[in-house]
Amino acid sequence: MGKRIVIDPITRIEGHLRIEVEIENGKVKDAWSSGQMFRGIEMMLKGRDPRDAHHFVQRSCGVCTYVHALSSVRAVEDACGIEIPENARIIRNLLHGAQYQHDHIVHFYHLHALDWVDIVSALSADSVKTAKLSENVSGRPQKSAYFKEVQAKLKTFVNSGQLGPFNNAYWGHPAYKLPPEANLMAASHYLEGIKLQAKAARMHAIFGGKNPHPQSLVVGGVTSVADLTPERINEFAAIWKETKAFVDEVYIPDLLAVASFYKDWGSIGGNNNTFVAYGDFPQRGINYDLLIPAGVLMDTLRPLPLNTNKITEDVTRGWYESGYAKHPYDGETKPIRGETTYNTDDKYSWMKAPRYDGRAAEVGPLARALVAYAKGVPAFKTLVAYVLKTLNIEVKHLFSTLGRTAARGIETVVIGNAMEGWIEELKSNIAFGNKKTYQPWSMPDTGKGFGLNDVPRGALGHWIEIDGGRIKNYQYVVPSTWNLGPRDSKDNKGPVERSLIGTPVADPKQPLEILRTVHSYDPCIACAVHVIDPHTNETYKVNVI
Repeated sequence: MGKRIVIDPITRIEGHLRIEVEIENGKVKDAWSSGQMFRGIEMMLKGRDPRDAHHFVQRSCGVCTYVHALSSVRAVEDACGIEIPENARIIRNLLHGAQYQHDHIVHFYHLHALDWVDIVSALSADSVKTAKLSENVSGRPQKSAYFKEVQAKLKTFVNSGQLGPFNNAYWGHPAYKLPPEANLMAASHYLEGIKLQAKAARMHAIFGGKNPHPQSLVVGGVTSVADLTPERINEFAAIWKETKAFVDEVYIPDLLAVASFYKDWGSIGGNNNTFVAYGDFPQRGINYDLLIPAGVLMDTLRPLPLNTNKITEDVTRGWYESGYAKHPYDGETKPIRGETTYNTDDKYSWMKAPRYDGRAAEVGPLARALVAYAKGVPAFKTLVAYVLKTLNIEVKHLFSTLGRTAARGIETVVIGNAMEGWIEELKSNIAFGNKKTYQPWSMPDTGKGFGLNDVPRGALGHWIEIDGGRIKNYQYVVPSTWNLGPRDSKDNKGPVERSLIGTPVADPKQPLEILRTVHSYDPCIACAVHVIDPHTNETYKVNVI
């Protein structure tokens, strides 16, 4: 039997995640992913007005607020047979695109980059050489004085004995490969990214009222009529342009530069053979001509059509009352009451185990990029080819931690480019007098519907049943539940559990390599699990043994 190590909590993610692995002969032999708190929002929604659901589900977390609201209103609109106006489609696309731009920049620089970039190593960098590297790599080169200033800031952190935002990392680990100058350049862009992500969040506030928890989404469209002025649209466009420039000139060059030192990770962190993409960003109507196509890959790059009837959730290894795997329309959220016991041979997570046609499926940027590539979508084909050529790797190397990280950058470019067209489309509609953003409708007595939404972290779906004009049942399956859920009744591992198998670990006391693969999924555990009892407001306690 190998040696077991536990990382609890995983830092630089949203929410609370425990990862346990068994290491044998320097590699991960087995793995368990555990969400440590309970999700109960579905229980709170029963009996409420369907029009209010999107306000509740936004509170799943403080990061994924808009996307939950979007899935929710889409579910109610599906149940009620509502066709939203074109301006509503465009504004929703723009807000969704802004979410991608913001989230992916934050993930690369502030959550994931420190798995590849040794900040302390940057202290020994030559600022002149760093400036030269910046000229060769970045579309936005900086002078040596700039890098010397950044280096001085880092030294201040270190000399004070506190690394501030750069705490909780394994500096000096042998798995770090970047030279000091590359580390210094990346550290400077880390700091630039902090400023930019605040501006990117402003895009949500322009058409959404505020960020987080934008308020303009409603069943039937959006309430952004007062924002359809040249000044507001131009403000949005200006921030989009600045964000896009950072993506093109800094993010993508940094991603490719870092990846060039870690090409061996093109064969680490895969182990998944099923990928699901819901698709999103309709170019017309509600679900037509999607910018990111829907589809499923099973074992090959031959895409299969998405069939939502094949989606189920298994609760065998979660802290829920036992039952068979159910489709979300029939789903139940029945937590075990009282104390729970962490047992990797039995129940060990508050997350359910979503399955597609009985298979554990990866969702997210890699799934979307692979499905789009397999379907021959020109924008994705061109960028994937560029990445493969630049790094001198093959398509098979995309099925990995490296590929997952690269795919996130690829779709950031695709969506950022598409946003320009939506901005111009909105301007044109307004110029011709079309300012309609809402479709009046009436609540039916009964109805069933679902709202699919492919969000930065992956496939998000909300399912609703209406009875007597009220919510009879409500279930949602989130990306991090797909990716980080536990084993099922057949003992099939979840995607991240499978991805960790075979990962080399140089030092079990500093499991940097495990963090690389876990962070490549960009976990959002607050979406997957929440803490509250709807009747007593008592939180659930979890004892870990």
